[in-house]
Amino acid sequence: MIMEPHSSKTLVVTILMSLSLSFAPCLALASTSCKFPAIFNFGDSNSDTGGLSAVFGQARWPHGESYFHGPAGRYCDGRLVIDFIGNQSTDASLGNYQNVTSKSFGLPFLSAYLDSVGSNFSHGANFATAGSTIRPQNTTLRQSGFSPISLDVQYNEFYDFHPRSQVARNRGEIFGKLLPKKEYFSQALYTFDIGQNDLTAGYKLNLTTEQVKAYVPDVLSQLSHTIKIVYEQGGRSFWIHNTGPLGCLPYVLDHFLINPAQIDKYGCADQFNEVAQYFNQRLKEALLHLKKDLPLAAITYVDVYSVKRTLITQTKKYGFENPLVACCGHGGKYNYNRYAKCGTKKTINGIETVIAKSCNDPTVRINWDGVHYTEAANKWIFQQIVNGSFSDPPNPLKMACRRSRMDH
Repeated sequence: MIMEPHSSKTLVVTILMSLSLSFAPCLALASTSCKFPAIFNFGDSNSDTGGLSAVFGQARWPHGESYFHGPAGRYCDGRLVIDFIGNQSTDASLGNYQNVTSKSFGLPFLSAYLDSVGSNFSHGANFATAGSTIRPQNTTLRQSGFSPISLDVQYNEFYDFHPRSQVARNRGEIFGKLLPKKEYFSQALYTFDIGQNDLTAGYKLNLTTEQVKAYVPDVLSQLSHTIKIVYEQGGRSFWIHNTGPLGCLPYVLDHFLINPAQIDKYGCADQFNEVAQYFNQRLKEALLHLKKDLPLAAITYVDVYSVKRTLITQTKKYGFENPLVACCGHGGKYNYNRYAKCGTKKTINGIETVIAKSCNDPTVRINWDGVHYTEAANKWIFQQIVNGSFSDPPNPLKMACRRSRMDH
């Protein structure tokens, strides 16, 4: 029997409609926002909400001046990207971005695990500390500037926190209110923002760029191991930032001897950005291997390097200025002095005075203190990454619990 042309079209349409109906439940499920009741964060100063301050002394004024109106454990004038990730649904200043993510993200600011005063761990905990590295540095904070709370220590803290929090929570009363529910550990979002200090650690030891690159695989092997054991503890959703353009940080530009020929047209140091990009590429490859090894994990790689680089190279376009000059500092081309960092005081005429002060308007500045970004820059960075435009797979933050088809 020969079918008429219009009959063939009817058959095709019927088949397509049947297939679409068959897959409708799957598509509906895939479009459902993730309900993250908690966040557990691992990292360095880019996401430290009070860990280092709790152990080695509070980040001094004017840190925290723009949002918290006083020191709040962050090396920033206000909020960090991790603050916006967890707390953005209550922030009207984010405009349309306010509704991009699930309402369940309106969580309290993450308390630092190491901070025993006034902490609330009901919706997660932050194990990050400023100066942290993935690989242990085997030096003191005063010797090298790197935190002894390396990633392996952060994981040990999490490993201990997991069961002990439940023992304490079962006591009821105040413990029941301040500690996470058992099921939150498998439902939580696990965020990682670490690796920057592993790269600069090599340069502080006078290693060449090639020598720094040579140990990157070992650094990433240790990161992968940590993600695997978090997975074994029940973690399933991972949101992992790559590292930013090191060569555009005032502290790097001031601290290291840089060949003028390696300064690009934007004033950044090529060799440091090159090693950051190498780290990022290898990180992306390592996460692809992890996706195969961890069949139930949803792993999202977030390219914050490109976002930060865009902000620094197109500063005026986005309403900022002086991208390579620290807002809070003391003198020099980059307003950065390693001996007079943000908040440093000096006795002048018998009066203790802050000599490393904040600039007049941090809201138009990108770099806060030579190393870290301002709250305004952090907010802008969050706005670029929240919808998945810089993610692999390209899932928005609200879908970070969903595995891509390529991962199956």
